[in-house]
Amino acid sequence: MLTVDLDRLRLGRGDTLLDMGCGGGRHAFAAMKRGAKVVALDADAGELKVVQDTVTAMDEAGEIPSGGAGAPVQGDALALPFADAAFDRIIASEVLEHIPDDRGAIAELARVLRPGGRMAVTVPARLPERINWALSTEYHDIPGGHIRIYRQHELEQRLERAGLMLRGSAHAHALHSPYWWIRCAGGVNDSDRLLARRYHDLLVWQIMKNPPVLRWADRALNPLIGKSLILYVEKP
Repeated sequence: MLTVDLDRLRLGRGDTLLDMGCGGGRHAFAAMKRGAKVVALDADAGELKVVQDTVTAMDEAGEIPSGGAGAPVQGDALALPFADAAFDRIIASEVLEHIPDDRGAIAELARVLRPGGRMAVTVPARLPERINWALSTEYHDIPGGHIRIYRQHELEQRLERAGLMLRGSAHAHALHSPYWWIRCAGGVNDSDRLLARRYHDLLVWQIMKNPPVLRWADRALNPLIGKSLILYVEKP
């Protein structure tokens, strides 16, 4: 299940894409299947090993069309190892809330995006995130955890001050918010409690089957409790 809408990002075959803070690689893999040339960057070597193994399996299975490619790269968000204007598209999904110098990271993203290129930035949405923080300090007060909660206009201003123009916004994953409230209320590291397990089963059903009733519920609730805020920006 993707957070970024690749159509709204206008990602096409042959585009160069940086997935900054790629984690397990879900956006990178979807972009490769569209024929994009993807650099999946993360600081975690373990995550990148999983990404590389998946890219290899996708290639062997013929799931990457002609022109598509994937290259995991270990790197620092504050010193991206790429030339200016190196990428047509960038995704930075659920990353900035972890970085103390988020302005520095945004400046680096703007630097490596080509003029006319588009970027999607996602962060935890304010209301669901505030509830998580109120219910559990364990949720965020850990090494590498979330260190800030953004207001939408604050993030928009940071991006605009880096020379980027807002092209749209959205919220996603409303049905995931209650799951994390349940986890935070009962112990964020305890996912074996009955209510958490049953709700997790619902989310698995959504991810695997995405039945109409859950699609409707997610769309209806996203403006209210969507777990992620997505901003789409362009570099003039």
